[in-house]
Amino acid sequence: MNDRTSTGRRGQSPDIHLNLNVRGLGQSATLAINERSAELAASGRHVFRFGLGQSPFPVPEPVENELKSNAHQKDYLPVKGLRTLREAVADYHRRTQGIEVNADDVLIGPGSKELMFILQLVYYGDLVIPTPSWVSYAPQAHIIGRQIRWLDTRAENDWRLLPEELEKLCKKDPTRPRILILNYPNNPTGDTYTADELKALAAVARRYKVVLLSDEIYGGVHHRGQHVSAARFYPEGTIISGGLSKWCGAGGWRLGTFAFPRGLRWLLDAMAVVASETFTSTAAPIQYAAVRGFSGGLEIERYLNQSRRILRALGNHCWQQLTSKAGCGMPKPKGGFYLFPDFSRHREAFATKGIRTSADLCDRILEDTGVAMLPGSAFGRPETELSVRMAYVDFDGARALAAAEEPEFQQELDLAFLQTYCPNVTDGIDRLVEWVNANG
Repeated sequence: MNDRTSTGRRGQSPDIHLNLNVRGLGQSATLAINERSAELAASGRHVFRFGLGQSPFPVPEPVENELKSNAHQKDYLPVKGLRTLREAVADYHRRTQGIEVNADDVLIGPGSKELMFILQLVYYGDLVIPTPSWVSYAPQAHIIGRQIRWLDTRAENDWRLLPEELEKLCKKDPTRPRILILNYPNNPTGDTYTADELKALAAVARRYKVVLLSDEIYGGVHHRGQHVSAARFYPEGTIISGGLSKWCGAGGWRLGTFAFPRGLRWLLDAMAVVASETFTSTAAPIQYAAVRGFSGGLEIERYLNQSRRILRALGNHCWQQLTSKAGCGMPKPKGGFYLFPDFSRHREAFATKGIRTSADLCDRILEDTGVAMLPGSAFGRPETELSVRMAYVDFDGARALAAAEEPEFQQELDLAFLQTYCPNVTDGIDRLVEWVNANG
């Protein structure tokens, strides 16, 4: 009898043959820190959840009502997306950015993350990523087997990509096909680009025919409502990535959108072919509800304005406390809900306590204070750079939105408001500042 079994040689582990592009990859850092925070909280620890960047605000009531009204929708929808939704997304881009796009230029998917993955799969070229960057861009490229070209940005430029840095990369091989991911307002820094900066980057991208994937998922939560799309300046080469997760508070609904220039329709069509063989179509009730979200209106605008007020006040408070009281360097947040503080000025003192990497720093702070953050190394920065990313979203967004409507809060929101309605954020920042001053 053959002594080999279905589990391998007798007494030995089974043979494991993972795709070499997947071997060695870990779980997404943002999801991992969320699960670890939940475990610590379940064990009785008080955790300040600054790890996962999930909108704290509820889905706007008109959009939620549309989902309820369309719960009966059960049919497979077109692979590219519900036609009325694609029209609503196109109208949204025309209305907010003045960009000429129609329904045939739009692709709907189960989250922009999935659409980004399929784009890299069908486009044969390098992926260019400025650092620091969102945690999933590079792992997706690794899974597919694409070349990654990192572009290091600098703290003195608030981590924004400069046109000369892109020029330097492109002129080494001018005809090489490339996708540049430009994410703004940025995760992890909370910073964004001015119109002039986008115009200068667009000129370089046009010169070298770089496909620009403009990840504008946080555009709706620009703190002043003044988001500008790069597609205004490079319409023929820019794909706009968006969705419902950040400005509409619907991350778990998993709906993403891509808007293509007409000259890249071949890319859209190729992605739709792959979609037909993978996810088939995005959930029908979600697509019907999303039409209401992208259509806008007074209720949606009021929701957005109040969300921005709260995030603006909270981001400014966190930034002020960490820069003035903990000696951190970082850009002042202008959108989204992130900060990217650098604790390098405390390097020598931290080293005496065995803290030499950003991962060491996050582990120690979580253990000592309950403040959960992500290391800068998860965002493409060197391991020894003592940078971290924090998401200031650990508060009851529905309660804060309701309170912000009260007459006494019609001006800029003050510290008393933040301490009352966002206490886990203000207390967590205080705890972090105390720890830094005690250990640095």
